[in-house]
Amino acid sequence: MRVCLATFNPTIGDLAGNTRHMAALLDAARADRADLVVFPELAISGYPPRDLLTHEGFVEACAAAAKTLGETATSGLTCVFGCPLPVDRVSPRAGTANSLLVYRDNCYVDYYDKRLLPTYDVFDEDRYFEPGSRAVVINVPSPTGPLKVGLTICEDLWKGKDAGFSSRYRHSPDPVAELIAHGAQAIISASASPFVLGKGQRHTDILASHARTHNVPVLSVNQLGGNDDLVFDGHRYAFAPDGSLAASGELFTDHPLLFTVPPSHASPSHASPTPSDLHQLFSALTLGIRDYLRKTGFRTSLLGLSGGIDSALTAALAVAAIGRENVLGVSMPGPYSSDHSIKDAHDLAQRLGMTCIQAPIAPCIEGFRATIDPVFQARGHKTLGQVLPDVTEENLQSRVRGTLLMTLSNRTGAIVLTTGNKSESAVGYATLYGDMNGGLAVLSDVSKHWIYELSRWINAHYASLPALAHCTRPPIPESSITKPPSAELRPNQTDQDSLPPYETLDRIIDLYVEHKHSVSHIVDKTGFDRALVARIARMIDLAEYKRQQAAVGLKVTSVAFGTGRRYPIAQNWRSL
Repeated sequence: MRVCLATFNPTIGDLAGNTRHMAALLDAARADRADLVVFPELAISGYPPRDLLTHEGFVEACAAAAKTLGETATSGLTCVFGCPLPVDRVSPRAGTANSLLVYRDNCYVDYYDKRLLPTYDVFDEDRYFEPGSRAVVINVPSPTGPLKVGLTICEDLWKGKDAGFSSRYRHSPDPVAELIAHGAQAIISASASPFVLGKGQRHTDILASHARTHNVPVLSVNQLGGNDDLVFDGHRYAFAPDGSLAASGELFTDHPLLFTVPPSHASPSHASPTPSDLHQLFSALTLGIRDYLRKTGFRTSLLGLSGGIDSALTAALAVAAIGRENVLGVSMPGPYSSDHSIKDAHDLAQRLGMTCIQAPIAPCIEGFRATIDPVFQARGHKTLGQVLPDVTEENLQSRVRGTLLMTLSNRTGAIVLTTGNKSESAVGYATLYGDMNGGLAVLSDVSKHWIYELSRWINAHYASLPALAHCTRPPIPESSITKPPSAELRPNQTDQDSLPPYETLDRIIDLYVEHKHSVSHIVDKTGFDRALVARIARMIDLAEYKRQQAAVGLKVTSVAFGTGRRYPIAQNWRSL
């Protein structure tokens, strides 16, 4: 039997566009003599549709689009695809299921409702869906005879093991075991699992374990693309009954994977090599930028170039995502900007082949002083610049820069990319309405140590990256990587004036935010000074009000500052 795992990049809610793309893939699979085509979870609507599922007429429109696709585009093959569907049973409320539909030769065959609904991190499926209650095995005909194929959707296979939430399903039935009990000879999983660094290996381990445990082939296809804060890697995997990887598609691409089932361990593997973590991070961030702009209607972007590592990396990723001609850099030197920082900003732009303009902020600062200093004097406060720059003047410089960028955005129609990283966002080391201004926070889930590692990786591999192959030398200036990080808002300032070394800070953030450890646990685990750990934990808590006003940020770790982390602003809990 020839199976096609057909990932593609849907736009949420674009039912006509999504089904049109699916029909084209079905045509191609038919030409390649596929017997079975499997699309990802909620392929018709795109994942996650969130509160669109509650909007009048949306689910009904999805069902109608699915019916049209199934009855007009499945001639000569069996097709399995995801779609939200009304629940056809008595319910205390209007019910919706996260379903798979099966069509063959333009005729309806069966449906399957997802049984395990994840409700943790970015997932909120209990809010929208009712769980299924039946195992579904379909007979798929082929030239070599029919094959009984069991249907699953995403969490039905992972059971929270990929994300550390397996206890949620401790008392739930095992959907895979029930499919085997119903005679399934192969298992397929239609998935929409967001990319997280390291999760891909956990997925392959789980898939291989199912194959070995039940001695059947296991096939999985994941959604591709960026949808708001989430990025999907489009994985396509086929595991042989002994748990060996028989075939896989290249991550972050939309090429359908065609192979024969049942795959055998004796057959040559057609698996694509797994890219390194840094390569995956680069691919996820560039895809996230490209899709966020494309799906929200932006064609161009702009960002402030300070000469530092964060803006340099953001610029390199933006150029790789949407092309150098669509990225504008803005150097905004202020009273305390160093000559080398200005030089590094322009050097970066030259290396990337993008345009960089200069807009000094000193005249703007003087304009603010002319207005606000009399007000300060009348209120008995010190005027701006009366003493060594304090937080008020530092923040003013940042807000002037943010205003300039937003003014350029309004006039040009380019989206502003913010350049702050996860380490800064964690402790509030950013200015609200200043350097936080923008439409997309590219690095908001990338800690400082990853910033340096990814920058060095890009410099080492740019020649082999098609999106940066135009560069004739390493894209990021070495001095941007090696010089001490600084906001340059007062004389001789460095980040470490107010923060511990980033390797220390990132370790505390990881344990406090991602692992949710207490201060005492972190101290015991690391040996760090208790007062330091308590201060950083307090800074993280106090900065919540800033993060909830920040731009959408791309999620690449298990816990991002976004839809999956919901902490109150007004609260008085202190970790001990």
